[in-house]
Amino acid sequence: MTETDLAHLRDRMVDIQLARRGIRDRRVLDAMRQVPRECFVESGFEEFAYEDGALPIASGQTISQPYIVALMTEAAELQPTDKVLEVGTGSGYAAAIAAQLAASVHTIERHDALAKIAARRLAALGYRNCVVHTGDGTRGLPDEAPFDAILVAAGGPTVPHALKQQLAIGGRLVIPVGDFDGEQSLLRLTRRTVSDYDEEAFGAVRFVPLIGEQGWAEDGARSASNHVAGRTRFRSLTDMIHAAAEPLPAFDDAAFGALFDRFAQSRVVLLGEASHGTSEFYRARAAITRRLIEKHGFTIVAVEADWPDAAAIDHYLRDRAYRRSGERPFERFPTWMWRNTDVAAFVDWLRDYNEERATSERAAFFGLDIYNMRGSIAAVLAYLDKIDPEAASVARERYGCLTPWQREPSTYGRAVLTEGYRKCEEQVVRQCQDILKSQLDYAESDPDGFLDAAQNARLIASAERYYRIMYYGGAESWNLRDTHMFDTLSHILDARGPQSRAVVWAHNSHIGDARFTDMGAIREELNIGQLCREKFGEGASLVGFSTHTGTVAAASDWDGEMEVMQVRPSRPDSYERLFHDAGVTRGLVEFRRDEALRRRLLEPRLERFIGVIYRPNTELQSHYTEASLPQQFDGFVWFDSTHAVTPLGAEHRRAGVPDTYPFGL
Repeated sequence: MTETDLAHLRDRMVDIQLARRGIRDRRVLDAMRQVPRECFVESGFEEFAYEDGALPIASGQTISQPYIVALMTEAAELQPTDKVLEVGTGSGYAAAIAAQLAASVHTIERHDALAKIAARRLAALGYRNCVVHTGDGTRGLPDEAPFDAILVAAGGPTVPHALKQQLAIGGRLVIPVGDFDGEQSLLRLTRRTVSDYDEEAFGAVRFVPLIGEQGWAEDGARSASNHVAGRTRFRSLTDMIHAAAEPLPAFDDAAFGALFDRFAQSRVVLLGEASHGTSEFYRARAAITRRLIEKHGFTIVAVEADWPDAAAIDHYLRDRAYRRSGERPFERFPTWMWRNTDVAAFVDWLRDYNEERATSERAAFFGLDIYNMRGSIAAVLAYLDKIDPEAASVARERYGCLTPWQREPSTYGRAVLTEGYRKCEEQVVRQCQDILKSQLDYAESDPDGFLDAAQNARLIASAERYYRIMYYGGAESWNLRDTHMFDTLSHILDARGPQSRAVVWAHNSHIGDARFTDMGAIREELNIGQLCREKFGEGASLVGFSTHTGTVAAASDWDGEMEVMQVRPSRPDSYERLFHDAGVTRGLVEFRRDEALRRRLLEPRLERFIGVIYRPNTELQSHYTEASLPQQFDGFVWFDSTHAVTPLGAEHRRAGVPDTYPFGL
């Protein structure tokens, strides 16, 4: 990468990862723009230097993520005349940031090899006001004390007494305090007098342990010199989650849906899912939606499905005249996503509900997605299989990775475009448009028919751009798709009147606010949840769903056969593991009801996303991304163990259903 490219990434990191997430000190932001982080990472990791994540360095240590460096530096309130002590030199990056802001920096590292590398690196970059020491950081540097600020880049069981004593009056000490290999709380101590200190907490963080005489021993035991009998630090995060989680009754118990009355005043309630093939997610959304329709007047169910397929359900639900197209709905990959027993049961309930109501009061069912995306992908693949099998292989790889949570750069590196791929682009796009124009014919002489016709016209108008962008992949494709789904939702609400309210069913990646995930923070992707919050404010409620383990219906590759796969237990560094370790079997957490828990969960950590494709062998790269859960969602529904959906098959064949029944076999 060129210097210009790296400078652009550095500016983008500051604007998106730091300023957007609350770093306000202009001097800190300017320092982060000036220090070349790529010079502090291991060889081969330069292209990832400005992603907001910790990266490995020598001696089994890591370079802290940029946001944490900025947060600690801002908390330390460094001034141009300050003398600073940093404990835990690591790569030297944080020391370089401090050296941009203070008069002098002393940094101490217990690993001699790391200290020597950092010293050479800092000297080469011209940081003459920065001195690297080797030693036990928990003891500080008494010969250099007092310090106006002390920053500790490792988590201790308590604040080392030696560091408190080496702090000048008025000085600030910033340190993570907590478990050896788990949660810590970022604290700032300000020394007011010889013996008095003010203490503030800045939320939950996760650092390597602070090893030393006044920290942890290598085996995780507390050193005798810092152990205070009977002293407790603070409630563990898992204890807080356990206390905050409201138990969920059975799905068919009216009390289940009643728990979600708290969201009933919203204009839109968005209900997520952590996979497209988990029964509990569908059944929970059905129970919540039944409650919102029956008790709170919601009349729109809008789902992550193709418009014409969903229209087939809507005609059945509201007993509308229906002219079938040449193919049955929900027959394209992935068929199990909507053609399953849980969806069929909800559809039957909604038809029974509507039969007892006047036509104008009936609840409607709409699809939000770009029409026939999956069918168009199938057409692309079939075409490429005939004229360029190598290009078809590339396309399958790209379509298999059309997810915003992909973290493995080599996935796209393998999908290098061939000349044949480029040559057939025009024909493929034309083919997709022809599919649309030949199959979208739903206009009828009634208001709902007009909405059908108008929406189909919008789809045709946007088809060329969408399919061309989708053909090459990337953030623009994702953004166009989610913007289209949001616009479709807005058109439906407008058509149904100012009092209309909607329940949305879509994947967590669509309904959780993208600004608080790697999707938005790093890749500039947006989604329906973000757009709803921006338009409706508190009138939009975003509820995520997830699980620890169980089974899921998914495929290994795009257009592959459905398999019932075992979901791996969640990673130890994920939100899912926190909920599992909290001992919550089934529960709802509403973040705005527990400010202490919300603050503890703010710091981003890994969150799992499984779509229609599941690749357990590359789960970290393929299905995890960083997110800030309480900013992403208003509520979070948890099922510790879950089960795959059951696709509709011949054994579910039903006699005597109307011709409009959408799941005929």
